[in-house]
Amino acid sequence: MPVLGVSTVEDPRRTVRPDRGKRVIDVVAAVILLALLAPVIATVALLVAVGLGRPVLFRQLRTGRHGDPFELIKFRTMRAPDPRLGLVEDGDRLTPLGRWLRATSLDELPTLWNVLRGEMSLVGPRPLLPEYLPRYSPHQARRHEVRPGVTGLAQVRGRNGLSWETKFDLDVEYVDTRCLALDLTILAATVRTVLRREGISAAGVATAPTFLGSPAGATAPLGTVATGRRTAVTVRQGERR
Repeated sequence: MPVLGVSTVEDPRRTVRPDRGKRVIDVVAAVILLALLAPVIATVALLVAVGLGRPVLFRQLRTGRHGDPFELIKFRTMRAPDPRLGLVEDGDRLTPLGRWLRATSLDELPTLWNVLRGEMSLVGPRPLLPEYLPRYSPHQARRHEVRPGVTGLAQVRGRNGLSWETKFDLDVEYVDTRCLALDLTILAATVRTVLRREGISAAGVATAPTFLGSPAGATAPLGTVATGRRTAVTVRQGERR
């Protein structure tokens, strides 16, 4: 049972049609990439071990498809919090090595293991924190109709330079228009975005500000989506464990 869940009523044709082959492609691509990038992954792991110490990996609970929780795996980019040394805020804890890893997206390489395990896809809305679930509008909650992605439409259209509302609108746009051609376009655009190091962080913060909920009227009403389709979406809070 998920800690916090999202229940959706969606057109089954919209779900089954693009998603059957997508999982196969994700598995094959993740296996190939993990094999090809093994030397890079090992090198980054060594750099993190020397520069930041252990643990090398950062693990955090995130929400996936239908709001189910899973453990996201990335390379560490920050020092451990230590108020005595002034290491409290993310910006203070982020090291030069960590900034470089984030700028090049090398810290994301371990998430290929999440893809292989079926918790993520190569392309989809980015996985966010469980505490955000009850803060979504019904429209925004539709982002959980698909597996979260290593990259996504919002990541190639501005990344952390976008407002939360714009990101979520792009996430829902992806849910309604997803197909192999769009995934390939996003993957190609991701390479360009990483090489240009665009949208790495929002103004004034190390990455992005905390999502506290959207102001009234700032999001689309229930059932209103980019394609004109209608769907019923509810957000429910389940038992904590």
